[in-house]
Amino acid sequence: MKKTTTKWFLALAIAALIGAFFALGLDRHFTLAAFKSHQMAFADVYAQNRLVSIAAYMGIYIAVTALSLPGAAVMSLAGAALFGFWTALVMVSFASSIGATAAFLVSRFLLRDWVQSRFGDRLGAINAGVARDGAFYLFTLRLVPAFPFFIINLVMGLTPMRTAVFYAVSQIGMLPGTAVFVNAGTQLGRIASIEAILSPGLLASLALLGIFPLAAKRVVGLVRSRRALKGFARPSRFDHNLVVIGAGSAGLVTAYIAATAKAKVALIEKHRMGGDCLNTGCVPSKALIRSAKLLADARRAEDFGLGKGRFEFDFAQVMDRVQRVIGQVAPHDSVERYSALGVDCIQGQAKVVSPWAVAVNGRTLTTRAIVIATGATPVVPPIPGLAQAPYVTSDTIWNLRTLPRRLVVLGGGPIGCELAQAFARFGSTVTLVHSGPHLLAREDADVAHLLGQRFTAEGIGVLTGHRAKEVVTDGGDRRLICEAGDRTVVVPFDVVLVALGRTPNTADLGLEQIGVRFADRGTIDSDAFLRTSIPTIYVAGDVAGSFQFTHTAAHMAWYAGINALADGLVSLAVDNRVIPWATFTDPEVARVGLNEKEATARGIACEVTGYRLEDLDRAITDGETHGMVKVLTPPGQDKILGVTIVGSHAGDIIAQFVLAMKHGIGLNKILGTIHIYPTLAEAGKHAAGNWKKAHAPQGLLRWVERYLTWRREA
Repeated sequence: MKKTTTKWFLALAIAALIGAFFALGLDRHFTLAAFKSHQMAFADVYAQNRLVSIAAYMGIYIAVTALSLPGAAVMSLAGAALFGFWTALVMVSFASSIGATAAFLVSRFLLRDWVQSRFGDRLGAINAGVARDGAFYLFTLRLVPAFPFFIINLVMGLTPMRTAVFYAVSQIGMLPGTAVFVNAGTQLGRIASIEAILSPGLLASLALLGIFPLAAKRVVGLVRSRRALKGFARPSRFDHNLVVIGAGSAGLVTAYIAATAKAKVALIEKHRMGGDCLNTGCVPSKALIRSAKLLADARRAEDFGLGKGRFEFDFAQVMDRVQRVIGQVAPHDSVERYSALGVDCIQGQAKVVSPWAVAVNGRTLTTRAIVIATGATPVVPPIPGLAQAPYVTSDTIWNLRTLPRRLVVLGGGPIGCELAQAFARFGSTVTLVHSGPHLLAREDADVAHLLGQRFTAEGIGVLTGHRAKEVVTDGGDRRLICEAGDRTVVVPFDVVLVALGRTPNTADLGLEQIGVRFADRGTIDSDAFLRTSIPTIYVAGDVAGSFQFTHTAAHMAWYAGINALADGLVSLAVDNRVIPWATFTDPEVARVGLNEKEATARGIACEVTGYRLEDLDRAITDGETHGMVKVLTPPGQDKILGVTIVGSHAGDIIAQFVLAMKHGIGLNKILGTIHIYPTLAEAGKHAAGNWKKAHAPQGLLRWVERYLTWRREA
């Protein structure tokens, strides 16, 4: 209780000091113009009492820095003009470090316990990183002031960094930048006329002030790179410009970019070209879903004024068609195509043996850069008895040629939902078991409810809030034992589909041995440029992060390929601001940006505008009225924060919103854009129209009404 009282007292005292600073107009004294107007008076005071002047200056500087007030940069310049280069350098260096440490301690005392207790689970990786490399990271921030120093002081106070380390690193790290500022201050102090602004000394100092952060950033990058590569022998020459490991979406795009740039590139794949998307993911699943939808539409024939529709089908032939579709798409991703582009395609298990070398099939390829794009594989949990049961995953389900009579699907994510509905439409009795409160955990509850209604209507058993505990096999009798609170539920089955997520493929690549760091979920840790802790190695696709989609893998691959080939000459940060995705159930669920759940969790205020597809003419004519459009905007603004669409072809309809968010187009402009009638895309325009109605200028409309009334009666 005593500590809490002290915290409140300190916080109020700091708030009072900051408020007084601005209320009394003290900030006007911390400008270059104010300094120049009092320069002679300062010089007289300093000449009369040097020690008092130095002590007062350092005290003010420490207070300004500790309270995170504006003015430290001006004081650095002014101090140099008043005290001279060397004296000012020592004073500013120590005062800035002491003030920064004071701000660090205040932040730690007031906020760290609360922040760590509330967000500790999310800050685990940051805390571990600070414990491991915090000093070096702080040093680079001090050298290259991309962030204002006061933010660094406050944020570092929330981490486990030791105070002594913070002070020592700040003292050393800020010294070069301080010297540049102080040198510029000595030149500014000599300005006596407009002509003096053009003096070579001042121009050189200002140029150094602008160039220093860029030069320091480059030096820090070189130091970090040399540190990471220490202990490895760099080849005198290279066989390749780039070696790409993995020939899925990310690897293929990376190799294509490199080949287009006329680089010598090798592409290594241990299984099949095209990766998961072509062979076990997007292509086969969408082919299967199309066949299943045709069956479902036939059963609805009477809804369209036709007689009862019924198809005779052989499930084995359906699965054969899936393989034919894969075969039709395969040439796009084939060895022949990429070899013709100039890519050296190699089948085999790759192992990274150094930052510049990859071993495969008994030979070693040297390369200036490496891109890891090995994708992911389905997670199979250690459920007792599962290994003895006939289970399949999204990788192996395509080997089925007999339709399971009873299918249990573990997992209510996109893969589980898509395949559960498809097999139910073919005639399997499907039970979907999901531990979460609703299907599609990333989506809003009302969105999942719409999909759940359709599943229930189609005869799919949906068991949300159920956790699989055990699989019991007794001869031909197979049962899944689930727990739901204090209840036990038994689900009989013939085949289990495990669809509980995917884990990155990083085993046997040799990455740990050369020092590549991994993130908490097994992905490879990388920066904004997709560069790993080993600066010659980049990542793209599922191994790099949480967006496990084919289109995001290709998107990342473009950045990884350019950055790897440019080799430090240019670095492009991957742009993940607008990432769309879709779940290809019927109805489809598509999203881009925020939904209500995420906005609430992040404390983002927003308005929700909806439009039901039951009112859309084209949806009515197609018999596809099940769904909605939901748009999130800031209060009173038409800027689009996020869109969720449930409905037929939702993945296509959402494209206009993806474009709008990418280029800052608001709902007003979507409303003012001509849409073809009748189309499903009009749903976006109607949603924009609903937003406009809610924000109509009622006061202006009342005046318009009065005017028009006057016109009728005049």
